[in-house]
Amino acid sequence: MATQWRFSALADRHRALGSQLEDWLGMGTAWTYDTPTSEHYKAIRTQAGLMDVSGLKKVHYVGPHAEQLLQWATTRNIDKLYPGKSAYVTFLNDDGKFIDDGIVYRTGPNAFMVVHGGGTGYEALTQGIQGKQVAVLFDDDLHDLSLQGPAAVDFLAEHVPGIRGLNYFHHMQTQLFGKPVMISRTGYTGERGYEIFVKAADAPTVWDSILEKGAAHGIIACSFTTLDWLRVESYLLFYPFDNSQYYPFANEKAGDTLWELGLDFTVSPGKQGFRGAEEHYRLKGRERFRIYGIEITGTDQPAAAGDTLWNGDTQVGIITGGMHSPLTGRNLAIARLDVAAAVPGTPLRVSGSLEATATAQPMPFDDPDKKKRTAKG
Repeated sequence: MATQWRFSALADRHRALGSQLEDWLGMGTAWTYDTPTSEHYKAIRTQAGLMDVSGLKKVHYVGPHAEQLLQWATTRNIDKLYPGKSAYVTFLNDDGKFIDDGIVYRTGPNAFMVVHGGGTGYEALTQGIQGKQVAVLFDDDLHDLSLQGPAAVDFLAEHVPGIRGLNYFHHMQTQLFGKPVMISRTGYTGERGYEIFVKAADAPTVWDSILEKGAAHGIIACSFTTLDWLRVESYLLFYPFDNSQYYPFANEKAGDTLWELGLDFTVSPGKQGFRGAEEHYRLKGRERFRIYGIEITGTDQPAAAGDTLWNGDTQVGIITGGMHSPLTGRNLAIARLDVAAAVPGTPLRVSGSLEATATAQPMPFDDPDKKKRTAKG
C-alpha cells in the first residue's frame, strides 16, 4: 500500500462496514465492504447508493487570470461557464495526448473549482500559473459524497428545496441536514445522481443522515469498486486503467489521443489555443486503436483487465475492464481494439482469465441516449 497522506473523515464509517481502506491517490478509500458489490450495483441501478469519492483531487483556482489558465489547459470553452454551471473537460500534453480529465465548476466571476481525475492535470495547471494572477488551493477538507440512482432525487427533494430544478452539470449552494453544502448534478454511474461537497467536520453527519433517512428509499452505502461495474456499462473511462500507461505501444511514449478514446466530444467546436491543440487536430484520422465495447457469450464469468482479444489467429485488442450484470445477464467489457475490429458484430475470442467467444459492440451499453442522467423534474 502506498503511503497515505490524505485522510477521509469517514474512515471509521468505512472500517465499520468492512473496508480495509485501500489507497487511491493518497487517500484510504473503501474499495470493498463486507456486503457484496453486486448488491451495491443493484441499489444504484434500481434505487440509490451513497459512495465516498473524496479521494478525487479538489482544487480551487481563483483570481483575474483563472479563466485564462483553464482556457489554455482544458479542451472546453471555459468562458461559456457561468456561476452554477460546470463542464466535463479533458487535459492534453504538448503532444496532443490525454493526461487527465475532470469537472470544472464555475463558483464565481473569477473563481473555479476543478475536480481532477487520477492524471496530471493538477500538475499541468500549477506549472501554467507562472506569471499569472491565480491562487491555487488544494482542498482536502472538502469531501465528496456521491448519491447516485433513480431514487436520489426523490430523497433529496424531501430535504433540499429546488433540487428537482437542478439541471445536469449544474450545481447549487444550499444546506443539507443543517450543514452548508454544494450539490452538483454529476456522477460516474450513468444514473441520475448528485455529488454533495461538504467540509470534513460535517461529512459524518451528512453521511449518517443520508443512510438513516434514506433507508426508506432503499439507499445503502456502496463501495468504490461498484463504479467499475457501472462505468463499463456506461462508457466511463478511468485513467490510467484504460490507457496506454497500462497498455503501452512498442517504442512509443505513453499517451492516447481523444480520437482513439472517443473523447473528442470534449473539445468545444472550433476551439484553438489550448495546450496540445495543433497536435490534437493533426492526429485526427491517425488512430492506432479505438476504445470499444465487447459482449461476451456463453459464460457469466466477467473478463479481467489484460485479457486479450483475437480475431482468428490475430490479436486485435485487449480488455481493460469487465463486468457481468446480475440485472440484465449481460457479460460486458471495455476494450482497446484495432481500428478495423472496432465494428459492431466483429467476431472475437477472449483469452486469459477465461476462454470465451464475444462480439464487438458500440457503447454505452446502458441508456445509450443518456436519458436517465439528463432527466428533468
